[in-house]
Amino acid sequence: MDATDKKILNLLQANAKQNTKEIAGQIKLTISPTFERIKKLEQQGVIKAYVAILDRTKIGKSLMAHCQISLFKHSKELILNFRKEVAKLPEIIRCHHVSGNYDFLLEVVVSDMNEYQRFVVEKLSTVEGISNIQSSFVMEEIKEGFAYPL
Repeated sequence: MDATDKKILNLLQANAKQNTKEIAGQIKLTISPTFERIKKLEQQGVIKAYVAILDRTKIGKSLMAHCQISLFKHSKELILNFRKEVAKLPEIIRCHHVSGNYDFLLEVVVSDMNEYQRFVVEKLSTVEGISNIQSSFVMEEIKEGFAYPL
């Protein structure tokens, strides 16, 4: 990946709706090589997807929680099952396998505390192998970034 590829990626991270002609003009290349570079970045998996980033409060998801999950034991079977089960839960928008005092960190978005309580009791707590769930609630988002520094 060279400096031109990085410029393209920065432009797409800022606004993925730009067309190839607009990007080409900003990086001082013609349309054809710009198109080829973008295609190559997609094929290599550097560009994974193009998405719309929504304002969660405007779609009724005003409560965000971070759940720290501990498993009973660290077995391959339990970890794989946990991964499979949390992937099915749309309220979980991010899941990280982490080191430290707990095993997984989940980012959960729901409409309110009642929905969160139902989510924990009816969905999350039914996942086999969980020994502990601790929740922290986001009071204010100070920085919300989606672009990686290049």
